[in-house]
Amino acid sequence: MAKHEHVRVAVIGSGFGGLGAAVRLRREGVTDFAVLERADSVGGTWRDNSYPGCACDVPSHLYSFSFAPNPDWPRTFSGQRHIRAYLEHVTDTFGIRPHLRLGHEVLRMAWDTEALRWEIETSRGGFSADVVVSATGPLSDPKIPDIPGLAGFPGKVFHSARWDHDHDLTGKRVAMIGTGASAIQIVPAIQPKAGRLTLFQRTPPWVMRRMDRAISRPERWLHRAVPATGTARRGLLWGIRELQVGAFTKHPGGLGLVEKLARANLAKAIEDPVLRAKLTPSYRIGCKRILLSSTYYPAVAQPNVDVVAAGLREVRGSTLVGADGSETEADVIIFGTGFHVTDLPIAERVVGADGRSLAESWKNGMEALRGATAAGFPNFLTVIGPNTGLGNSSMILMIESQLNYLADYLRQLDVLGGRAALAARPSAVGAWNRKVQKRMERTVWAGGCESWYLDANGRNTTLWPGTTGEFRRETRQVDLSEYEVIRAPRPTAPAPEGGGTKNSAPKGSVPEDGDTPRTKENAR
Repeated sequence: MAKHEHVRVAVIGSGFGGLGAAVRLRREGVTDFAVLERADSVGGTWRDNSYPGCACDVPSHLYSFSFAPNPDWPRTFSGQRHIRAYLEHVTDTFGIRPHLRLGHEVLRMAWDTEALRWEIETSRGGFSADVVVSATGPLSDPKIPDIPGLAGFPGKVFHSARWDHDHDLTGKRVAMIGTGASAIQIVPAIQPKAGRLTLFQRTPPWVMRRMDRAISRPERWLHRAVPATGTARRGLLWGIRELQVGAFTKHPGGLGLVEKLARANLAKAIEDPVLRAKLTPSYRIGCKRILLSSTYYPAVAQPNVDVVAAGLREVRGSTLVGADGSETEADVIIFGTGFHVTDLPIAERVVGADGRSLAESWKNGMEALRGATAAGFPNFLTVIGPNTGLGNSSMILMIESQLNYLADYLRQLDVLGGRAALAARPSAVGAWNRKVQKRMERTVWAGGCESWYLDANGRNTTLWPGTTGEFRRETRQVDLSEYEVIRAPRPTAPAPEGGGTKNSAPKGSVPEDGDTPRTKENAR
């Protein structure tokens, strides 16, 4: 493969994780890096998801970088357009554009054990990098279920993350497949236009009212004039969510009051007892992500909306057949069926030191030391890696913690000097994963429902079973005892005159592989 460019660090993806990594690299004095992005602009999931009604379910002032506060958020829960504009602003403010390589989809990358670097093949040429930071995120590749007969559907079909804005839904018979976070935003937005809207629901979600409002001009002026007020607002939002974590991770019974509020919200919005029964979950609240909407239930209750309390079983021409045997005619099918979260497509394209792909290494479930490094993949870090997701707070908090870990990782490589790499010890990865999974047993996510949090083996390899403060402490710095230090092979020197043996080495020489420092203290 022709090598067009070598960089110290290659960052894959330009969403919150990738741009955050780029900013942190520059703040650490690292300017020799490239951000490889398959699309033609930055934004990640906030670029790809532009469906009607798309917005964040985390308060705006918490869903932004601590190092790039935005005093001008227009609403307490901002929409996709404003979040994407914020990411463009971050890109410009911190000088990231010269590092962007747009239209560069990573097709394959492999670890070169001799050169101690990653060889990267993209859709527009080759790269090599000493360190790779994968920030593709779990909400990057849409998942469409394998539905018999779907290929023969004569109408329009698309996923919520690939919305066809050129297709007018006015007067159409629309089938919405799924009732997750995207669907409950889409349904109220398209219901007034659709001639008939049929919602295929496998499992009803718990829905709470979304306390959204416009942020007033005086509030925004105050946050601009006195930045500490914006910091205080963010801190308050963070603190409230930290206090809630215990109910999800240690005392799920404490969610009983929340469930009562959710039931009251449903009862108030849905008068029809038959429809209400369809929309009432049978699992403990919190097992699946609690959704926020003040418009979903009122939209579902409209005369032009039908709810099929079963998944889509097959398609026969323009007829959609539910798992309950019901039949529905449709002109358009919209899939709100989520993403490849526990089977990340990027994992199939990453080949480690032993020649295995990351997907092969993770065939029994994703595992990464402190959510960042996988055994067998030297100098490869993930942002929003295994067990770093959240069920009730802002992922930006977790991303920033992982950026702290990335920064210290690079510092440790500098301290080691020369051509060196760090490889996570399988024992350390295993110990970390066992600890996380042990803690997961007490959480509300451990059982009682099927969710995208769980992998094919029923393990929760997605969420972090603790507070964001705990995770920040766990990722504050790299512990070299959890890594093997790998150095490039040294050329064999001729035996010295005077009877030296082949195993002798001059005092102060660099140790061979296997004799490298094991901890921070003796590494330095």
